[in-house]
Amino acid sequence: MPEPLAGARPTLEAVAARAGVSRATASRVVNGGAGVRQPLVEKVTRAVEELGYVPNHAARTLVTRRTGAVAVIIAEPEIRIFSDPFFSQQIRGISKELTAHDTQLVLLLLEGPGDYDRIARYLAGGHVDGALAFSLHTDDPIPAITRRAGIPTVYGGRPAWSVPSEHQTVPYVDADNRGGARAAVRYLWDLGRRRIAHIGGPLDQTSATDRLDGYRDVLPAGDPALIAEGEFTAASGERAMAELLERCPDLDAVFAANDLMASGALRVLKERGRAVPGEVALVGFDDMDSIAEGTDPPLTTVQQDIEGQGRLMARLLLRGLDQERAGAPAPDPVITPTTLVRRASA
Repeated sequence: MPEPLAGARPTLEAVAARAGVSRATASRVVNGGAGVRQPLVEKVTRAVEELGYVPNHAARTLVTRRTGAVAVIIAEPEIRIFSDPFFSQQIRGISKELTAHDTQLVLLLLEGPGDYDRIARYLAGGHVDGALAFSLHTDDPIPAITRRAGIPTVYGGRPAWSVPSEHQTVPYVDADNRGGARAAVRYLWDLGRRRIAHIGGPLDQTSATDRLDGYRDVLPAGDPALIAEGEFTAASGERAMAELLERCPDLDAVFAANDLMASGALRVLKERGRAVPGEVALVGFDDMDSIAEGTDPPLTTVQQDIEGQGRLMARLLLRGLDQERAGAPAPDPVITPTTLVRRASA
């Protein structure tokens, strides 16, 4: 058969002719349809590779009713997203899973309240098959926006908002924040520390409230003055540590709700001449290598699989999209385990 003209885009008809099948058969193979015998699938696949055929996205969307794209929504300012390695690890996991399923990641950033209208219009426009949303705060409008848009959504983190029906489940992936916090504080207690402080995250996020609850599980009668709220940033860890030392100079241990705040706390402790771990033991949460192994001394911390959670979020969403077409219910939430990693700071 004659080859396509140089520079001309190969057509589905050319693929069908090269493979010796009908155009309908070639279309089913290219668009992932069922009911085609394996030998024919192999012929069409070989023809696609030989001709360098790229499916027309608009035509494929009409056939499959799928765009092949997923929105990733992070409810934090850009400066936080690009300075906190937590987000890059989670996005990396999401990207790996979507790439493995030939699905495009569309990153939607929120810099201010006005961005919610833009995102709502985009999601309602049918540009993506579903959404992955994480780092949401209690009053965040994203859950309502995705419901109005009618797109399946998987959340990173336990939801703090109510759902429309008591029979409806919200698919999400989260770490065992409370259990990990308990393990950290018990470890400090077992070391003989008795004035254990806590630097928490913003209390409009469930990861912070769950870690605070874990701290209180071990120290139910603890001194409220030993608790300070941060913002999951290194600077807020510095401020909270300075505040705690002013209020409770006799503290002998600190559990910080993430590694960034722990690194900030460590800087203040060293500036104030407090030996770590000799005078003050310190434990963080996340086990991000770029932080935990880069501090002096290296940081004892609670490990969660951040990249793995990203992959799992994407996997649940893709599975949910397939199940939705079959009329199945949304996937159940998943809680991943946490592990205490002992290093020199405690």
